[in-house]
Amino acid sequence: MWFKNLQIYRLPAPWTVNPDELEAQLAPQAFTACSSIEMQSQGWVSPRGNERLVHVVNRQLLLQLSTEKKLLPSSVINQVTKARAAELEEQQGFPPGRKQTKELKEQVTDELLPRAFSVTRSTFVWIDPVNGWLLVDAGSPSKAEEVLKLLFKAIPKFPLETLRTVMSPGAAMTDWLASDEAPFGFTVDQDTELRSTGEGKATVRYVRHTLEADDVRRHIESGKQCTRLALTWSDKVSFVLTENLSVKRIAPLDVLKEESEIGGRDENERLDGDFLLMTGELAKLLASLVEALGGQLKENDGGMPKAA
Repeated sequence: MWFKNLQIYRLPAPWTVNPDELEAQLAPQAFTACSSIEMQSQGWVSPRGNERLVHVVNRQLLLQLSTEKKLLPSSVINQVTKARAAELEEQQGFPPGRKQTKELKEQVTDELLPRAFSVTRSTFVWIDPVNGWLLVDAGSPSKAEEVLKLLFKAIPKFPLETLRTVMSPGAAMTDWLASDEAPFGFTVDQDTELRSTGEGKATVRYVRHTLEADDVRRHIESGKQCTRLALTWSDKVSFVLTENLSVKRIAPLDVLKEESEIGGRDENERLDGDFLLMTGELAKLLASLVEALGGQLKENDGGMPKAA
């Protein structure tokens, strides 16, 4: 298994954690399906389907958050409420007031909720206590925050912080493009986004398009800054770096795919082998990326506050 996205957070390195203790801390938040009157339910499930909430491979920890959400569009609620309001008006001789309409809408919602369809999504979390990383496989910070909220609730004095680097990703990516030189170990690929810092926010996107150095420089000289940049690390992993230090569209390249396709393993062995390969390579990628951005800022100013 390979994460597609990384929302990146820092832990002390090394971080002493006992998997059994972590299991016990997460247990009260184990997932239960939505009841007939709930719109959403969230909780931890076993990443390997073996009732263990914390899966361990070579001191690397894997968690899985499950979210079930009922699909009850507001348009459906409003349509049924409107019909009920018309019936009520006919019965009482005058249209229902604001309070009565609100109560009617709540009643309709309660009636429709047990019959609503539900969808379930999973969010995987990788904790690397050896190198001090916590990575959430989520495309946006808001999805990662759902995970962090439960972790802070479960783990006393959880020492998690937002990763901050000496150079901002936007400034660094802009410099790499302006100089037509990627940092050591990286190559620039064909996707990028440049956005103006002015009020108009004029944006230029290159998608699977060769980046001509002169064209890119003209955009930078006109006041645009790089907000997304496709990169390849060590000829092994391609990804897109964003201005808020998210890593997206992670894809292992052929040299790693060949390692993961070794035969003679059952499904669990294959999944654990893929996880071990992913964690080993991405830990090195993250270390190289932080170095390329000037190193990590140690100050906590502006970062995520530590748990009390």
